[in-house]
Amino acid sequence: MTAFLIVLAVVALLVIVTLVKSVRVVQQQTVGIVERFGKFKTGLQPGLNLLTPFVDKVRYTIDMREQVVAFPPQGVITEDNLMVSIDSVIYFQVNDPVRATYEISNYIQAIEQLTMTTLRNIIGGMDLEQTLTSREEINEKLRYVLDEATGKWGIRVNRVELRSIDPPPSIQDSMEKQMRADRDKRAAILTAEGMRQSAVLSAEGQKQSAILTAQGDRESRILRAQAEREARILKAQGEAQAITTVFNAIHAGKPDQGLLAYQYLQMLPSIAQGDANKLWIVPSEIGDALKGLGSAVGQVAGITQKAEGSWQAPELDNGHAPEIEGVPALAPDAAVAEADNAVAEAIAAAQNAAVSSRTQQTPPTTLPTTPPVSPNSEPPAAEPPQDR
Repeated sequence: MTAFLIVLAVVALLVIVTLVKSVRVVQQQTVGIVERFGKFKTGLQPGLNLLTPFVDKVRYTIDMREQVVAFPPQGVITEDNLMVSIDSVIYFQVNDPVRATYEISNYIQAIEQLTMTTLRNIIGGMDLEQTLTSREEINEKLRYVLDEATGKWGIRVNRVELRSIDPPPSIQDSMEKQMRADRDKRAAILTAEGMRQSAVLSAEGQKQSAILTAQGDRESRILRAQAEREARILKAQGEAQAITTVFNAIHAGKPDQGLLAYQYLQMLPSIAQGDANKLWIVPSEIGDALKGLGSAVGQVAGITQKAEGSWQAPELDNGHAPEIEGVPALAPDAAVAEADNAVAEAIAAAQNAAVSSRTQQTPPTTLPTTPPVSPNSEPPAAEPPQDR
């Protein structure tokens, strides 16, 4: 009985082991390589798979997803004999798991070594400047070489990236100085160009300002000259009209010697009123001079004893002089009387001025007073002062 139980337990255990060996579950995007007696038999697809127990064996499990492998920095010499440190990243994917298993023992290590050797070949044909500025070109060349070499391994290289290219510290310092000098030079050039453009614009602005100022000065001078010319023309026309009006008025009024004597007497007080006139002598023959003044002036200046001819008098309102506001209009007789009184007052003022000037050197002299003049009578001749 005990032996039977032992045999039954052994059989049950054998069945369990057989079931475990014959059933294999494969994950998604994974392929299992099955060998039978050391020889490739088939590949297990994702899902539940049945194997022959104790005969078939899953040798490898291949991941079919795209994989990323970063390689450590490697020293590479450029064409100008400078050592640079380059680290890269490879993106690849297994297309044929059987070939990836049996064509290469370790495809990741093989890709790393192939990447390093390819980088040395590519960077060796470039100088440092090209190496630093041609990353896209290096990536493309490296991807093409790796994809061609790994194709027979059942692997496809999708992308290659150079993460960093580090030149030696001394070269980096020199490059920084060069870049700084280049930037300083460009800044100086830009500053000089800005100053030049500013100077050019300032000069153009000054030129335009000078041109506009000159044009404005010329136009203003032309306008002032035209205005002055028109003003002189208008002034000359006004003076001509005034002279013509006065001339016509004088000849229309028919002036005689009495009017000239009256004008002379009106000027005597003005002559005596000057500040510089310390002494003013009235001649004793002033009466005779007044009588002959008109005839003398007429003979010299061509003025006749009596005005003859026909001249048109200036037009006045209703034939009379215009009335001034606040001053009453005078009749013709009253006007004549007022003129005679003005003549008498002028003669008396002249005599008084002569007497006052002579009293500074001689005793005072009594001058005859002038009687009032009637409106229609002629002014009496002034008597000469008598010396004592």
